[in-house]
Amino acid sequence: MKKNSDKKPIWKNAGIRGVTALILAGIVILPIYFGGVYWAILVSTFSARMMWEWVRMLNSKPVLKEICIPVAGIFFSCFLMAFENYNFVIISIGLSIVLISIERFNLNKVFWACLGFIYICLPSIALIGLRGSEVGFSSDGFIKMCYIILIVIGADVGAYLGGSYFKGPKLSPVISPNKTWSGFISGLTLGVILGGLTGYFVNMGLIFSLTFAVLIVLLSVVGDLFESGIKRVLKVKDTGELLPGHGGLLDRLDSLMFAVLGSAIILYIAPDIWPI
Repeated sequence: MKKNSDKKPIWKNAGIRGVTALILAGIVILPIYFGGVYWAILVSTFSARMMWEWVRMLNSKPVLKEICIPVAGIFFSCFLMAFENYNFVIISIGLSIVLISIERFNLNKVFWACLGFIYICLPSIALIGLRGSEVGFSSDGFIKMCYIILIVIGADVGAYLGGSYFKGPKLSPVISPNKTWSGFISGLTLGVILGGLTGYFVNMGLIFSLTFAVLIVLLSVVGDLFESGIKRVLKVKDTGELLPGHGGLLDRLDSLMFAVLGSAIILYIAPDIWPI
């Protein structure tokens, strides 16, 4: 009897997380479909919000200039990516980092502020670059985004449910005590299954879709652990309270950020491996 009662909060919280995830999916589906400027506006807005959460982690009561410089800088750096003018993107990133450094004065504060800017900005730019400007469900960018996002969602859901139900040995007790090997295996399994199914329906090829899915899951786990480690160092539980059941937007997208950035780097270095 006690065993069943212990598991009720798991499924209750899973329901809250599921509703939040569905709302997020409703927000992103049209911008992903249209791509280009529409997708860039959404990603830039998300990145600005995540930067705001990062600033709040560093200082719970930041002054206006501590917020405005990195938030505005990251929004425009990401938005410029929609026009594929990489020189302007690089200039915007460089200028933002210089202004952040001037505003902070203290070397330790400069490090953490710039780390957050780069950590959020680069994956956001990769999201916009991978999607591209071609419109439609059959466009290469749309398929890439759906493939990566579905795998990361599958890995997150599998890890949460599998880890909560089976428990067992900790994956990384020092960095993130709540993560278990059972959750990792469950997340890897579900993520690879979704990757394989997506690859099957879009004629991606079974071997590639499964192999790349494993890589994406591993990258997402690294991203999750990286942010967990950052929060442990900064002594905060969540980056915010925007999303019920998840915490902040940065809490929700940490896995996706590493997965997208890693995928973008691989596909930039070896574009011919993408089978579509």
